[in-house]
Amino acid sequence: MSSGLQRRLLLLLLVPLCLLAGVNAWFDYRFADAAALQQDRQLLKLVPLLADSVIAKGPSSGAPPVLLLAPVIAEFLRDRVGLSAFCIADLNGQVLLGHDWLGGLPPTTREPEFASAEQGGVTYRIVSQRLQTAAGNVVVRLADGSDPRQQWLKLVLLKVLLPNLALMVLAVFVVNWAVRQALRPLLVLKEAVEQRSPSDLSAMDVQASPEEVRPLVQSLNRLFELVNAQADSQRRFVADAAHQLRTPLAGLQAQVEAWAQVASLPAVACATCGKYIQNQALAPVDKEQEAINIGVDKVRRLRDATRRTSQLANQLLALSRADAHGMDRQPLQTVDLKELCENLLETHLDAAMAKSLDLGLDVQAVHVTGHAWLLRELLGNLTDNALQYTPAGGTVTLRCGRAPKSGAAFLEVEDNGPGVPLEERQRVLARFYRLPGTVSQGNGLGLAIVDEIARVHHGLLIVGSARAGRGARFTLVFPA
Repeated sequence: MSSGLQRRLLLLLLVPLCLLAGVNAWFDYRFADAAALQQDRQLLKLVPLLADSVIAKGPSSGAPPVLLLAPVIAEFLRDRVGLSAFCIADLNGQVLLGHDWLGGLPPTTREPEFASAEQGGVTYRIVSQRLQTAAGNVVVRLADGSDPRQQWLKLVLLKVLLPNLALMVLAVFVVNWAVRQALRPLLVLKEAVEQRSPSDLSAMDVQASPEEVRPLVQSLNRLFELVNAQADSQRRFVADAAHQLRTPLAGLQAQVEAWAQVASLPAVACATCGKYIQNQALAPVDKEQEAINIGVDKVRRLRDATRRTSQLANQLLALSRADAHGMDRQPLQTVDLKELCENLLETHLDAAMAKSLDLGLDVQAVHVTGHAWLLRELLGNLTDNALQYTPAGGTVTLRCGRAPKSGAAFLEVEDNGPGVPLEERQRVLARFYRLPGTVSQGNGLGLAIVDEIARVHHGLLIVGSARAGRGARFTLVFPA
């Protein structure tokens, strides 16, 4: 986001600066050109005065004429020592007075002629004109080496290009820094959005953003509000559906359980009427009719289906209640993990004994901050899975304590059952996913609930192998 805006701002700021630097150089040259024209006009004014400085012929035919410099000419030459020159030459180009290097062919007309020549590393602006003097018709030449155009050409690198180049380099760093500072609120806003968890849909502080960014923040808040309302509606639907299913399923399960118990009892003949009855509480029934209408296998299959449906409703309700976004608003409490493990052991002890499993504890006194009923649900799901998948005669261990190295609190369930293959350890946490080849009953929601509860507590759920090598180990590590 920042790179595009930053590039655009840099171009919009630096391109005008480059154009301004070029315009500045052009104006410098124009000023130098104007100064040069002014210099040409000054030389035109001085040439007649230089001609008037010739006051007489020489004492002999080959002698130079007598010269008495006008004050203006004398001042001009004095102010430009080393950068000015003059000469009085005859019509053949021979220098009579002044600097010999100014000799040359005379002008063809009486109009002044301008030229530029280099002498001694200095470029001179030279004006030549044929004029009538006291010594006769001569050629007067006056040279000025302070031509602003020539000085500009020599000093353009030092006075224009290098300062402008240094200014541009400095402007790049200054403008880049200024743009970064100006875009910092946008970067902070981007990081704030990126660092949010998918379940965090709380409104952002509008006043904390610059005025130009506030419409964007307000739009994000409206989007968060709409998504949050939709998520709340979905959660309420799942919770209501699961809650509405619980009551009829509980009644249906109780009735089917009663049928299953009756179907499991042996039929006995009535001593008075000869009809077969199931127990003392039931009325006599016809044995043939009972055998047709109430099949033991059918009743047991109906009981198992009812149990799975009831378990699914309970798990859907637990999954809805364990939603991370909803639980962020619930107050936290101190949970004793040791007491939690002991209570779960008592709850599942009968089921473990019925399957001849060794259900044990390896606990230390440790307390964490969280939701007690959610952690009870998590540990109950892990224990149910361990008891279900561990074969008869196996062991299941509930653990809690602190890690030796990090000191972080942990809650763990370990068994010596078939374990979870390495490539399946992430997929088993998905909803409604079951390991291939699984024959036990279940809906594939138990570990999804465990994973959601771990997210609520900002903990790390680790699916690994048992310490002995065979079996599964599920560990919830709480944040330090």
